[in-house]
Amino acid sequence: MAVDNKDVIDAVSINTEGKVVLTISDHLEWNGDENNHILILQEKINSYLDFVEGDQIIESYPQAIGKQFVIQVVFKYSPSSDGILFLNEVENILKENGYVLHYYVLTNED
Repeated sequence: MAVDNKDVIDAVSINTEGKVVLTISDHLEWNGDENNHILILQEKINSYLDFVEGDQIIESYPQAIGKQFVIQVVFKYSPSSDGILFLNEVENILKENGYVLHYYVLTNED
């Protein structure tokens, strides 16, 4: 389960608002090849959309029938400025198509 395995849905849950949350776990660092990281993330998001739009979600998770879908990305490392620009663009595109994108960075509190 990770962002670089586009053929696996990392996690599916229903939140307190009754929305289906499909979570992407992104453990990759943003230093180095940002464009490759963005491409990997884009492919993962696209595979999640295929999973929802192809009704595979209903076959695997029947509780999702009639619910709104949220794609949530959980980052281990803070996205770069280009990463944030990409996420904002994806958020707008998904919103236009009836989906929601949420993302956050895990905090390491020792």
